[in-house]
Amino acid sequence: MQKIETEGLKNSIKLMGYIDAKDLPGLYNGAVLLTLPALYEGFGLPPLEAMGCGTPVVVSNISSMPEVVGDAGILVDPKSVDSIADGLLSVLMDKKLQHELAAKGIERAREFSWENTGRKTLDVMESLK
Repeated sequence: MQKIETEGLKNSIKLMGYIDAKDLPGLYNGAVLLTLPALYEGFGLPPLEAMGCGTPVVVSNISSMPEVVGDAGILVDPKSVDSIADGLLSVLMDKKLQHELAAKGIERAREFSWENTGRKTLDVMESLK
């Protein structure tokens, strides 16, 4: 908070706190990008939700993120400020890349449906017979 204040970014950054699930699609659709440079993420649901809304993502190159995002987002080193900044700037400064990632993200998100999950689970269970 102090850094936001001292850098004069108070009017440019809005810290949202808890967001109710019903409000997430509107936020994703209104965002230029979603970033999640997490050191650990169990599955990567926020990037998947954002991609499903056509919002480009900039996420960690570790944990579950590369598997979830694939080539539909920008992967960054979450321990490197320069890597994160480069990833964010590459998307923010390139409208063509924004559109490309949006389209790829929508396609990638379609691969993660409950129907596909159920089908794969059933396949595994049947293979154990």
